[in-house]
Amino acid sequence: METPIADWSSLTIRQRIKHLEIGGFVVFPQILPFDMLQSIRNELELLPTTAVDYSVHQRFYRNVQWTNSRNCIDLIALPEMLDFLMCLFGDEIVCTSCNYVISHPGHPGIALHTDAQPYGSKIFGNQASSPRLIRVLYYLDDLTPSNAPFRIIPHSHLSLHIDGNPYNRYESHPEEVEITCKAGSAILINQAVFHGNCANQSQGIRRMLAIGYRPDWAGPVYEVENWPQEEVSGLPPNVRPLFKNLNTRKIDYNVTNRPENMQKEAPGINPSRWDLE
Repeated sequence: METPIADWSSLTIRQRIKHLEIGGFVVFPQILPFDMLQSIRNELELLPTTAVDYSVHQRFYRNVQWTNSRNCIDLIALPEMLDFLMCLFGDEIVCTSCNYVISHPGHPGIALHTDAQPYGSKIFGNQASSPRLIRVLYYLDDLTPSNAPFRIIPHSHLSLHIDGNPYNRYESHPEEVEITCKAGSAILINQAVFHGNCANQSQGIRRMLAIGYRPDWAGPVYEVENWPQEEVSGLPPNVRPLFKNLNTRKIDYNVTNRPENMQKEAPGINPSRWDLE
């Protein structure tokens, strides 16, 4: 297993979009300044984490945005990331989650899975039924081959085969790719791509802050519980607009075969969209 791109920092915005849309992921190397990275680490260290059901060595904390972790909350509206997502989506952005995950030594690894559950699921709830969603994984420690590196099956979100059923889980795959990166880097994934992480065979911890975003139009198929408005009102002004109604959709269920005033251009689906700068 090896990283497919030697220098992620050399990619242009359109090349990043292409890799994300076709490969299912893209890496933003060391996007976090060191001071911000250290402040985020310090804030998350104070949160009481809960062990997952399959290992006491893998722990998590959900909804970091409702804590006093000011730097973590500011990260949700990181300008460089929002600029990229605006270009990617061509739409307003809705934040769907902000969760802290920590892998301790002895963590056995996360099974290869998708975050896309078109009919909802016990694990992800109905929010996973949103037809488009990107998860931004900010790594707070170096990902090394022994320290629970990220793994992914590139292009797997494009498969129409039953093996690509988004409810499947795999222990391993012969064509999975292992991704390592420096602390402060981010890995963006399409929710439908098969991904996970390797075991933590090191003596250190591997911390991650995972933030979910979707375009405004792509609401979940089923109604979900909305954000508590008293909590949203307490968010910083630059973050608050991202926490709009989780059921927001821009669809026309009654669309006709030939609606009036149809457009004749749509740059967002141009086959040439990746080649222009």
